[in-house]
Amino acid sequence: MNKKNRKPAIRFKAFNDPWEQRKLSSLCSLFTDGDWIESKDQSNFGIRLIQTGNIGITEFIEKIKSRKWISENTFNRLHCEAVFPGDILISRLPDPAGRACIVPNLKEKMITAVDCTIARVDAKFCASFLIQSLSTSNYFSFVNTCLAGGTRQRISRSNLSNYEVSIPSKKIEQKQIGQYFKLLDSLITLHQRKLDKLQNVKKACLEKMFPQNGESVPRIRFKGFTDTWEQRKLGEITNILSASRVHKEEWTSDGVPFFRSSDVVSAFKGNDNDRVYISQELYKELIKSSGKLQQGDILITGGGSIGIPYIVPDNEPLYSKDADLIWIRKSAKHDSRYLYSYFISPKFRDYIGGISHTGTIAHYTIEQAEGTPVPLPNLSEQKAVGNFFCSIDYLITLHQRKLDKLKNLKKACLEKMFV
Repeated sequence: MNKKNRKPAIRFKAFNDPWEQRKLSSLCSLFTDGDWIESKDQSNFGIRLIQTGNIGITEFIEKIKSRKWISENTFNRLHCEAVFPGDILISRLPDPAGRACIVPNLKEKMITAVDCTIARVDAKFCASFLIQSLSTSNYFSFVNTCLAGGTRQRISRSNLSNYEVSIPSKKIEQKQIGQYFKLLDSLITLHQRKLDKLQNVKKACLEKMFPQNGESVPRIRFKGFTDTWEQRKLGEITNILSASRVHKEEWTSDGVPFFRSSDVVSAFKGNDNDRVYISQELYKELIKSSGKLQQGDILITGGGSIGIPYIVPDNEPLYSKDADLIWIRKSAKHDSRYLYSYFISPKFRDYIGGISHTGTIAHYTIEQAEGTPVPLPNLSEQKAVGNFFCSIDYLITLHQRKLDKLKNLKKACLEKMFV
């Protein structure tokens, strides 16, 4: 790219000058590695030791339980290099190597580990711009070409120093770009925290809203419900069956979708999976023996990642194929969302982990499913519990979508707003 074409695809108004290319180290008044601190040098108080685990991509990650310090005497004896708020720290170790963050004001004296490079940005340049430049795909592609070492490869400080940074000639433009991405990062962090909080609430409720072993009522329940819960076997409250196997040579490019174990696991994790189909003719033949999947039916994986549930959301044509997919039919004796919530609870996970191994092969069979104990309140309380977890899942999905949208926006902006 010649100099006059060295411009980003998207930039703020009033800026039209071509960007410069500068070596990373030339933008810094200090560019050096941290200090070699051994376990014997560490202390429970004193000068904070920032480690590679504290460095995320454009974010500082505080880890309260793993904080380390050294004493003032050790600092002086080893002639350590002090780290200051506003410095950029670059991890030379994975994952990924080269990730960088700006050091926040921790209100204590700081040093860093030898596998971190300290980049103190010169006053003529903007650290908030540079930190975003060190998160672009171009930057990480460069880092990956420089990795060396054994099983845990790293990039050397000398290679980092030679990275060619494309940078606006005017600091005001650097600052505006840095502020824009700082705002994006703040929004991403906010939604990530909300998502984490909701997921933690869900995890806690799954532990406390089903009775513990030896107990007949949960530790947390909704007002108005006081009845003792029953202990029933799954086979007593629903029909459990398996669909006929469909062979790979019977797959088609379109038609009726059917679920494999991998589809169930992907749906549970919130990931997309390449769907496969069968013909309308084969589908009509298959449902003659086992019937159609209905809204509220539940599929559970019986092999591989065992015990992963999927609740059928609507009445679209959908056929479960794998012989190790267990098909739990909707029943008037249970609320499907309650039963699904129980299947993702720690209580069920502990149970299935204790009965699903024969030798080295993990499995969960129809016979085992039929004998699986299920704590069962009356139908009204089942619906209350099921609707509660459905509401949490809705909020989690909502925040996950917002988070994904923001991350995709940032990714697109990094591609278009940097050279």
